[in-house]
Amino acid sequence: MKHLLSTADLSRAEAIHILDVAEEMAEVNSREVRKLPALRGKTVVNLFFEDSTRTRISFEAAAKRLSADVLNFAAKGSSVSKGESLKDTVQTLGAMGIDGIVMRHGASGAPRVLADADWIDVPVVNAGDGTHEHPTQALLDAFTMRRRLHGDASRGRALDGVRVLIVGDVLHSRVARSNAWLLRTLGASVTFAAPPTLLPATSAPFGAAVHHDLDVALAEDPDVVMTLRIQQERMNDAFFPNPREYTRHWGLTASRFARLDERTLIMHPGPMNRGLEIAGVAADDPRSTVVEQVENGVSVRMAVLYLALTGDQQKETVA
Repeated sequence: MKHLLSTADLSRAEAIHILDVAEEMAEVNSREVRKLPALRGKTVVNLFFEDSTRTRISFEAAAKRLSADVLNFAAKGSSVSKGESLKDTVQTLGAMGIDGIVMRHGASGAPRVLADADWIDVPVVNAGDGTHEHPTQALLDAFTMRRRLHGDASRGRALDGVRVLIVGDVLHSRVARSNAWLLRTLGASVTFAAPPTLLPATSAPFGAAVHHDLDVALAEDPDVVMTLRIQQERMNDAFFPNPREYTRHWGLTASRFARLDERTLIMHPGPMNRGLEIAGVAADDPRSTVVEQVENGVSVRMAVLYLALTGDQQKETVA
């Protein structure tokens, strides 16, 4: 694996392999000394043109636990704010001898442009691009589902037959798109539940089924309910009347949560707007995986960086 730009690029075997390597990384993260020498001597740049907390810190922790050196780049306060182009920024970093780039950008497709250009020849990992994709989030979500549903028998398994309901702002969500492609590749069925204004204008967006009534969708007894954050920073118009109306029709309220099967997993990519898209009682219930998703994100990103920067030729180092 040279780059990770989109979950649509991953075959079923490749996706399962990443999840299996992440299982090995999770074992490392449970040790007293959470460190591997796999990327010793390599330098990873977190090239973030958009604000981020959990994703940037997660990638930084992942790289450092693999013994890589980490450089954190933020567009604010850099030469980018003075008008420097992406090409010049990347070539400047390349001159410092970097070995991999983790990139978050507000423009959809920016990481692929970087990977396809001849400005620098290093692996590129997409950490979120516009409203397009967030592949490592989808991988950590799949990893979390697989662990919860299959337990110690997770290794080598996919998510065949798992029914996943994704609720909310699908239109602006790179998480929804990446999850839809990856989960279907792993054998799960995906359904979106959202108002028409927050869905792409197609009958089966990203190959998923669609419901315009959340209560009807929940009555179909999904195995996983994933609520999405309302991304008001990407909204220029009113996509729903007001927050109260959104919660009434599309929020995972306490009453809706109470009607779910006791085996149903509750997921959220974070950050959560408690009381808007998800009730506190749902977010804090043992069926919720919100905290686990953050924890698992480090293991999954360790796996991605390891595979991208070593070509999986140092597998014995992971043991």
